[in-house]
Amino acid sequence: MLTAKSNWCFRWMKTLDHIRCVQSERELEKFIARLRAPQRPETLAFVNAHAMNCIAAMEDFGAALWSASLVVRDGSGMSILLKALNRKPGLNLNGTDLIPRIIARYDGQAIALLGTRDPWLGKAAATVRSALAPSSRVTQLDGFQPNPRYLAWARLHRPALIVLGMGMPKQEQVAALLREQLDYPCLIVCGGAIIDFLGDRITRAPQWMRSLGVEWAYRLMLEPRRLFERYVLGNPVFLLRALHFRRERYKWRSM
Repeated sequence: MLTAKSNWCFRWMKTLDHIRCVQSERELEKFIARLRAPQRPETLAFVNAHAMNCIAAMEDFGAALWSASLVVRDGSGMSILLKALNRKPGLNLNGTDLIPRIIARYDGQAIALLGTRDPWLGKAAATVRSALAPSSRVTQLDGFQPNPRYLAWARLHRPALIVLGMGMPKQEQVAALLREQLDYPCLIVCGGAIIDFLGDRITRAPQWMRSLGVEWAYRLMLEPRRLFERYVLGNPVFLLRALHFRRERYKWRSM
């Protein structure tokens, strides 16, 4: 049953309670406008099938994710899960598409890119300066520092927007630390591979693959060794867990 906090089903349930499903482009525009004007340090996180597998495997990852101010769903796997639970999944808010829109809204304010490494980090910063936020001061730091280093960096540069590209679970842990310790309004975004995309280390899938929700297959083709466990093993595990969770949730709701 969904009673013990050590049970991964409990962690899934708590995560789903945190997810905001945006239902229309108009609602998304309002959502982005709200992200543009934080009143305190706030965090935007994305939950996809890989994140749910990480939550099932690591108790502390769930706690870091739940500390985020805003959590949105990403990917077809989460759409399947939400529909199975009779929830409308809304728009697919993957970071690769959404984060550049957010960066553009911060044009004129200080922006920090924290993640990956050069030359891709430097190329990503150049892309932000040239194409997304030409009036912004952009600082950068690679994604292989101890967590306190990122806090010291943010305190020194005081960026209004901090984009993290370190992968799970490190970026969520760094985001939780920054949100708790920074003393000025800013938005902290858990961006996954977004800095690598902006730096041309990773290319986007063709539009037809994105439309079908199978961009993961394209990424697997590009990086089979690194992503084999996440997708080839992880996707079936996620679907099996989703079926189990649906049964357990139904029994719990019936009590």
